[in-house]
Amino acid sequence: MKKIEAIIQPFKFDDVKEALTQVGVEGITITEVKGFGRQKGHKEIYRGSEYTVDVLPKVKLEIVSGDDKVETIVKAIIESAKTGKIGDGKVFVLPVDEAYRIRTEEKDEKAI
Repeated sequence: MKKIEAIIQPFKFDDVKEALTQVGVEGITITEVKGFGRQKGHKEIYRGSEYTVDVLPKVKLEIVSGDDKVETIVKAIIESAKTGKIGDGKVFVLPVDEAYRIRTEEKDEKAI
């Protein structure tokens, strides 16, 4: 099993969710986060004063999947989140040793 974590632009969330639904993803954990990478934020003017916005809003998606579906899920995320501009985000794939469903006590892939 693998855990796929994706950090994407907030305005691309609906597109990514739709793409993931189409490839059979049944569960996603979604978190609104803030951060920066190469984008390094931007400058804005508020009431005549310039200030730097150095952390930007992003959406973090977390999906746990069987190894056989990881490539399809990652491809769906990348294709639906990509704008071709800096700040599109990142996808990370991490190993998951064990998973449990609390209600039924099912384990591993049966639990996801």
